[in-house]
Amino acid sequence: MGKQQNPKTAISPTREEDYSEWYQQVVKASDLAEKSPVRGCMVIKPWGYSLWENIVKELDAMFKATGVKNAYFPLFIPLSFLEKEAEHIEGFAKECAVVTHHRLEKGPEGGLVPAGPLTEPLVVRPTSETIIGDSFSKWINSYRDLPVLINQWANVVRWEMRTRVFLRTSEFLWQEGHTAHATEEEALARTRMMLDVYTELAEKHLAIPVIKGRKTAGERFPGAVDTLCVEAMMQDRRALQAGTSHFLGQNFARASGIRYQDANEEEQFAWTTSWGASTRLIGGLIMTHGDDNGILLPPRVAPAHVVLLPIARNAEESALVMPYVDSLAGALREKHYGRRPIEVEIDTRDIGGARGWDWIKKGIPLRVEIGPRDIAAESVFVGRRDRDHREKVSVKRGRFIAEITDILDSIQNALFDRALAFQKAHTTVMDEKKSFYDYFTPSDKEKPEIHGGFALSHWCGDAACETAIKEDLGVTIRCIPLPGALQDDMGPGGCIACGKPSPQRVVFAKAY
Repeated sequence: MGKQQNPKTAISPTREEDYSEWYQQVVKASDLAEKSPVRGCMVIKPWGYSLWENIVKELDAMFKATGVKNAYFPLFIPLSFLEKEAEHIEGFAKECAVVTHHRLEKGPEGGLVPAGPLTEPLVVRPTSETIIGDSFSKWINSYRDLPVLINQWANVVRWEMRTRVFLRTSEFLWQEGHTAHATEEEALARTRMMLDVYTELAEKHLAIPVIKGRKTAGERFPGAVDTLCVEAMMQDRRALQAGTSHFLGQNFARASGIRYQDANEEEQFAWTTSWGASTRLIGGLIMTHGDDNGILLPPRVAPAHVVLLPIARNAEESALVMPYVDSLAGALREKHYGRRPIEVEIDTRDIGGARGWDWIKKGIPLRVEIGPRDIAAESVFVGRRDRDHREKVSVKRGRFIAEITDILDSIQNALFDRALAFQKAHTTVMDEKKSFYDYFTPSDKEKPEIHGGFALSHWCGDAACETAIKEDLGVTIRCIPLPGALQDDMGPGGCIACGKPSPQRVVFAKAY
């Protein structure tokens, strides 16, 4: 027998051959984004930006349902503001971009040079706790002014040394929520509430299963008292942090002077929180649902739900097919899926089979071909992106219109179920140190990226054990799972590093 040939794929290399390069090629082939002339920054193209807009719509509606209002704060932060909270500035110092001059002028050799030095350097926003805290200190005087529940949609600059589109860029888009409360209990409740919002976004809309947990002190947001997070598993079995919610205690209130008079007319510092998610979620979508033909988009956030592909060999057939296509598009657009009307694309490009491949790579949930024979049978020819691209079925036009939301739900659920099965298959309870080290050591030196997964192991709480594992393996504690976050036995045992008593298992993994 001859050597079996691998089936043709749209993306080369495949995930198995070179996962890192596969990711870059999927971003390119799906037309989501491209690198910009500015080092470490990206251009988000219309298909990718529409995807982000749909994520924004879902999150924004969930935020507002909890009483949050949107606002906007300056991109530039006085350096002295960051210096008010020592742990905060230490955590972000290496990532800050700093503006020191306010104009350009011609230099002695004719080129432009900076002029007009600023009296105080300005940091380009890496995060906004300090400048929003300054506003809160002016807005809040009495307990009657609380709580203050604010979110802003903005861009952020963190001067990353190693960048990858969507996953880690010098500039990215995000939302950052900031709240102030009269009591510790209210602030803690808000911190947990927003973690639940991110969980709902990830699982119900992005079809990404996550584990809810708490960061260790070493992984905590700089200046926070406690950081809660949701962690997802990518197809190379690494973890991706998909959202964080921080309980800031009174640290930033003290630094920014956020005070109020309580009911007894005594002055108190407010209790604050912050929470955020970013365009990194798009990278998470790619690495959770992508295959060797491109990205697969969950219908609840896909830029479009269905593309109609007219099949006509000449002008006469086109005159027959196009009215049928336009009528079908109109009927579909009258229906809703989630918060949006059904979004329909019509692709009339004369590029043969490349049309279908373009939409497969872009991950649109449904492809519908319509030719003269389909019209004669009052039917459409349907392909689902979550199934083999060669699998297409003929469906009566009326039935397709009536059942399209059910079909989209089926795709949404299938993507989540597939991702959850993958996560479970690569989550392992481990109690023996050698097995733990073997788990995170690649057996194939030519494929160092694909190994391990989530290890549920014990940790004694000592930062030295956490650091030793990180230095030995590049593995970090992704989270200490919250009660009920996992079904596995999470009870007491012995630390995977030193054997000392441990109250519960934690999630170890390599991460982005």
